[in-house]
Amino acid sequence: KDSVISKIVTLVKRSQLNRSHTETLVEKIAKYYTPVIVVITACVAFIPPLFFGGDLVNWVYRALSLMVISCPCAFLISTPIGMVSAITSATRKGVLIKGSSYVEEMRKIKAVIFDKTGTLTEGKLKLANIQMINDNYSEEDMIKIAASLETKASHPIGKAITNYVEEKNISLEEIDNFKNVPGKGIVGYIGDKQYYAANECLIEESDFDIPYDTVVKYADKGETVVFVGDNVGVIGILTVTDKIRDETKEVIENLKQSGIKTVMLTGDNSIAAKAVGEEINIDYIYSDLLPEDKLNILDTIRNKFGDVAMIGDGINDAPALARSNIGIAMGAAGSDVAIETADVALMQDDLTKLPYLFSLSIKTDNIIKQNIVTALSVKFLFVILAILGLITLMMAVGIGDLGLTLLVILNSFRIGIVKDPI
Repeated sequence: KDSVISKIVTLVKRSQLNRSHTETLVEKIAKYYTPVIVVITACVAFIPPLFFGGDLVNWVYRALSLMVISCPCAFLISTPIGMVSAITSATRKGVLIKGSSYVEEMRKIKAVIFDKTGTLTEGKLKLANIQMINDNYSEEDMIKIAASLETKASHPIGKAITNYVEEKNISLEEIDNFKNVPGKGIVGYIGDKQYYAANECLIEESDFDIPYDTVVKYADKGETVVFVGDNVGVIGILTVTDKIRDETKEVIENLKQSGIKTVMLTGDNSIAAKAVGEEINIDYIYSDLLPEDKLNILDTIRNKFGDVAMIGDGINDAPALARSNIGIAMGAAGSDVAIETADVALMQDDLTKLPYLFSLSIKTDNIIKQNIVTALSVKFLFVILAILGLITLMMAVGIGDLGLTLLVILNSFRIGIVKDPI
């Protein structure tokens, strides 16, 4: 019961309880529809014989045909059968949607906000460059300090540094008084001396005189710069690099062609963020962000464009995922936290499922409208024919009720053949 698969099964079952606006509206209409039909049927059965000398058996027969035709089965299931078909189809493709309301909401999205690391990029950071600044330390000393600090943190950048140390079999130091400063870096003591690994100086008395050209040289390549320093000054620079996903540029282009604005949020410096943003041709880039900044920008984007979807890893971006109209967790197959946080979970690291979600939402909406219009139109026509006595009770059952219900179900099955746009 604690496995990820078990949680997925539970959430799929719950998704049917999270109803869309259309489903709720149809049920409200049906609540008044049925009593009205009963009254109309009674009127058809008894008013003509009582006041106009009609044949009682003939008008009761017509009234029975009218009642069978007016049975709201096809109308009632027109929306839920479409939504269940959409959710089932998405699940087969590795996309977990936690309610039909999110299927309906996707087509209303005007902007998609992407977290950079692990979403637009693969999230498999590697140590790219090592540059010494303080000659009192060796390259191995600096790597040892940075890796020792990073063992206390859980950021992907730290993982890249610790992986490098493991490959080189470099021993680590014990860290005391460790402190994680969100969005900036980490600081701690080795022995009686204080050190930091960060994107800026985290020790007040430490000198942070770094040539701007040195930072630009790496940031222009889209590399993230990490400064390693002590309570005197900067010891050296480490840079880590992350590969942009192969499908990212195509996904961004597909969304833009659909009229959807694309936004990238990152804690990286503006130069590195701009290099990545220009490569994938994204509309808006926000850099040097702290975790709380993402929420403010999300609200700004929503006020400017309308409904927004946020796509991130589901853990670090949990607040933004929760506040967005639709939160989408990326690569959630190994994370039950991500599945619980987001409204939609992409079970694999596949960004192409994002355009698929928009296509699925649009097709589902179109087919549900077809179902509703067809059900009401056919029933209205058959009601007139029943009152005029032009159809039999068998025709009313076979075509006006059962036949129409089967038609709605079969039409909804077409949602399952939505293809990936990419």
